[in-house]
Amino acid sequence: MIQRIQTVYLFVAFIVAGVLTNLFSFFLLSDNVSFYLVDTFVSSSVLLKSVGVFFVLSAILSLVAIFNYKKRQNQFVVGRVNILINFYLLSVLMYVSLKLPGEMHISEKGVGIYFPIVIIVLLVMANKAIKKDEDLVKSVDRLR
Repeated sequence: MIQRIQTVYLFVAFIVAGVLTNLFSFFLLSDNVSFYLVDTFVSSSVLLKSVGVFFVLSAILSLVAIFNYKKRQNQFVVGRVNILINFYLLSVLMYVSLKLPGEMHISEKGVGIYFPIVIIVLLVMANKAIKKDEDLVKSVDRLR
């Protein structure tokens, strides 16, 4: 059933990864230019290009997990993979933001840098709800 609570968590994770990353900046560079997700695709750094690709992949995996509601085990695995992707995103964004100031010219961190944390929390809550549903189905099957 698509109206379960994990669907809400996964949809909010999709909104954060797919929509809010395009609206909020990741960094404010030293020349007062904001650095958005779209800028990662035209960046010269391979790390920043991977950030853009992995945010898009995270949004797609959230949608795949939503529409994979009939197979709870697959939904759980997709959620775990999405969590790993967001840990990678978090580590890359923290590495880039903590780099020496002379190398990257980042003067201020934006809100977008913390989006992987929000997505990870939402995915963990979704996986807990998926696990709870799976346990409930198994307990009902034992009673039959």
